[in-house]
Amino acid sequence: MLKGRSGLIWLVLSIILLALDQITKWVVSTEMSLYQTIDILPVFNFTYVHNYGAAFSFLSEAGGWQKYFFSIIAVTISVLLIYWLKKLPATNKLLCSAYALVLAGAIGNLIDRLVHGYVIDFLHVYYQQYDFPVFNIADVAISIGAALLLLDAFFEQKESDK
Repeated sequence: MLKGRSGLIWLVLSIILLALDQITKWVVSTEMSLYQTIDILPVFNFTYVHNYGAAFSFLSEAGGWQKYFFSIIAVTISVLLIYWLKKLPATNKLLCSAYALVLAGAIGNLIDRLVHGYVIDFLHVYYQQYDFPVFNIADVAISIGAALLLLDAFFEQKESDK
């Protein structure tokens, strides 16, 4: 099925994750009040927040220019990922899935920045007094994609050492 195809077939994964990201953000923003929390597990809840910065609210207090900066970065990365997917064989599952995940996350958060001026976050992991920054499905996709990129680089290094 994948033999002879370019990695662009993996855009299906990006589209599915992008849809999941946007649907969950829409549900949260229409069904919850800003800063509202819904307890799910003793270490996890939904907390609706707006993130005007990047990861971990980096540059969230920068005065507004960061929206355009992060948008330009997201567009540039997205174009590069699509180009690289086109060049890759679809059978390179690890690298194609990594690119598709990062692409879905970048576009998901880009849509938020362009439509709302901020990113909608709602997944909140914590333990006692320790809080992990609130994140979303796009952030999860980017994180897993980045981990897969590291894994691919590790395996590639192992192959070149032989």
